[in-house]
Amino acid sequence: GYFYSRWNKCIHSSHDLSDIVFIDNYIFNKDVFIQFNSTVGEFVGYTELGVFNARKWNSDSGRLQSERAEVERYCKHNAEAYQTVVADKS
Repeated sequence: GYFYSRWNKCIHSSHDLSDIVFIDNYIFNKDVFIQFNSTVGEFVGYTELGVFNARKWNSDSGRLQSERAEVERYCKHNAEAYQTVVADKS
């Protein structure tokens, strides 16, 4: 059979969230074939299919803008909530 998954995560080490990074991975049969990293600012392909899709997705300004906005919309929002509820209470 075939296995497809997608996972994303936010990474940061500073309390003020100034170094937060959003990573969005597309995985096929347990191998990442394309990835968006907010530090890079665009999709990077790691296989033939990934390179093809990265070129296509990077030429779509709406898709890139949406992925880049995830740092503010998803990462910082959730990290601030986590710090308020959990980290600042310890």
